[in-house]
Amino acid sequence: MNLKSLIFSSILFAFFFSCQKQDQPIIITAEDYHNAVDRLTEVMVHDIFSPPVASRIYTYPNIAAYETLNQNSKTYKSLAKQLKELDTIQGTANANTNLRLSAIIAYINIAKELVFSKEKITIYRDSLYTVWNTKNPNEFNDSKDYGIAISDQILTWMNSDNYAKTRTMPDYNIYTKNPSQWEPTPPAYMKGIEPHWNKLRTFALDSAAQFKPTPHPEFSLEEGSAFHNELMEVYNITNDIREKGDESEEIQIARFWDCNPFVSVNKGHFMFAEKKITPGAHWIGICKIACKETNSDFEKTVYAYTKTSIAIADAFISCWDEKYRSNLIRPETLINRYIDTEWTPILQTPPFPEYTSGHSVVSGASSEVLTSIFGDDFAFNDTTELPYGLPMRQFQSFRLAAQEAAMSRMYGSIHYRAAVEVGIDQGIKVGTLVNDKVSFIK
Repeated sequence: MNLKSLIFSSILFAFFFSCQKQDQPIIITAEDYHNAVDRLTEVMVHDIFSPPVASRIYTYPNIAAYETLNQNSKTYKSLAKQLKELDTIQGTANANTNLRLSAIIAYINIAKELVFSKEKITIYRDSLYTVWNTKNPNEFNDSKDYGIAISDQILTWMNSDNYAKTRTMPDYNIYTKNPSQWEPTPPAYMKGIEPHWNKLRTFALDSAAQFKPTPHPEFSLEEGSAFHNELMEVYNITNDIREKGDESEEIQIARFWDCNPFVSVNKGHFMFAEKKITPGAHWIGICKIACKETNSDFEKTVYAYTKTSIAIADAFISCWDEKYRSNLIRPETLINRYIDTEWTPILQTPPFPEYTSGHSVVSGASSEVLTSIFGDDFAFNDTTELPYGLPMRQFQSFRLAAQEAAMSRMYGSIHYRAAVEVGIDQGIKVGTLVNDKVSFIK
């Protein structure tokens, strides 16, 4: 072969190889979706979002991915006309559209608009875009166009949920002479978080007050009254637990389910936040564990995250509606004022009213929807808190995990018994409603 022929053959080979490389199919798996959710969680922990706001941040990206994936699915139903004010989604995928790829693009497109550190999501997105575009630019661009078109419609719907208006509403007024009303607690004495959260549009609930819980025991500091008995129960449980030491089961449970993104740490003259996930993030983590243990495919994974996040979001709206209605004072304030000035709770008291227990409501709701997806008696190892230095815990079902999560609030000295018991029942009602009212499977 002469030199001219050799050069020509080399050019042809390079061209052929280049075409082959560009035409590689873009393979998207459930692991890619887990990675996207994990990245959003990392950014939320960095940005320190409150538990209610974090629930909103999880929900809209999942809905965007779900709708992008399931406009013409033979298995899953669109949520249009099922969720509050979500109209029919307009958009048609072509033969070159990779729906799984479009779904992740839609997820990231919404997620970027919900966090403070947008650049972190943008860098993550651009790194993925580069890989996908290198593999198959035509498939990537068509899939991107479809994912953006669907997610932009979700974005418009999201922006009408009244969240922006609540940013301009007045802070909670802490100046009160009512001895039963909540007051900021040490060490940071933060103002009440999200006092107007009940004004957000719900997803499946008819209204924020649909499952208004029974009132807490009437406030009274008279010995023998129901409320005083509950107050003393918190005090005595805490003292008993402390006698057992830091390795006691109760303290392990309390710390495992703490999930307080507002923990303030004092060192010398400095105070800083110890970053943690929220209660909703913990249950999103449990959803991930269930998906992976069952080898759920991409479509079921998106379905599970979406249904779980909707239940969590409505649970927070329901719970916060009651928190600022009853506006009940925390155990820490009363115990320090009337019983023991040196007493401290095992967990740091979060900055909002006591009744009902947010973790109890969210856990009850999450456990119901996860049970509907993966079945009762679903045993799992909860490794959600490993990145935060806490060991794995084992559970025989989602509902048993929820019961432990609720009880952890008493072990942590931050809730009375009524808030825990009524709260988990409130959450179960929310989760049951999502199961019954929102139809995902055809």
